[in-house]
Amino acid sequence: MNRLHAGAAILAASLAAGGCVSKGDYEKLEADKNTEIAGLKKDKTALEQQKMSLEQQQAESKKQIDALEQQKTQIQTASQQDKSQYDALVRNLTDEVKKGELQVRQYKDMLTVDVAEQLFFDSGRADLKDTGKSVLKKVGEAVKGYNDKIIRVVGHTDNVPIKTKAFPSNWELSVARATTVVRYLQETGVPPDRMVASGRAEYQPVAENDTPDGRKKNRRIEITLIDKNLAQEIAPEKPGK
Repeated sequence: MNRLHAGAAILAASLAAGGCVSKGDYEKLEADKNTEIAGLKKDKTALEQQKMSLEQQQAESKKQIDALEQQKTQIQTASQQDKSQYDALVRNLTDEVKKGELQVRQYKDMLTVDVAEQLFFDSGRADLKDTGKSVLKKVGEAVKGYNDKIIRVVGHTDNVPIKTKAFPSNWELSVARATTVVRYLQETGVPPDRMVASGRAEYQPVAENDTPDGRKKNRRIEITLIDKNLAQEIAPEKPGK
């Protein structure tokens, strides 16, 4: 900027000394130089603003990267925790798994214990058998320590219709069985506010219902451990909120 001022002054002095320009020409040259200087100042201001904007974008990008790294760490930690919980659950129920009395599955951040119907209930009934109580007691001991989990118990049936006074359809039967399991788990010490009971009747099969073996697989109780945060996300909103 100082060079521009100096150049303008020298040019003006030279022209004035030589008598080559009129006063009007000089004023025009000076005005042109001032306009050029003002333009350069404006460009400088714009560049400084761009620099500030880029620095802000860079800072915001760094914050986003840091947040993503933190999320990645949390996901990895949660994944390791889920695997540890799965391994611990399998260890606690090793004998039952070996006997084929139940199956432990892991899907994402959920752990599920599948128990065959015949272990817990007689056909068409929702009264817990003694053979099922001993296994369910051990399941309760294994799952009640997971304070960060909601325990969802779901009853499933095959597609063979039922129509009794107690159970007009498989809907009632599946819900009654899930409720029976929840009540017994509560007796073993599982906090009731961490449990949910529901029934799916024959509408969530894991095998074809056209063979005895397939129907046997479909008659089951699912006990699923769900992360509390996930359970809150999918739960209906409470009235008044």
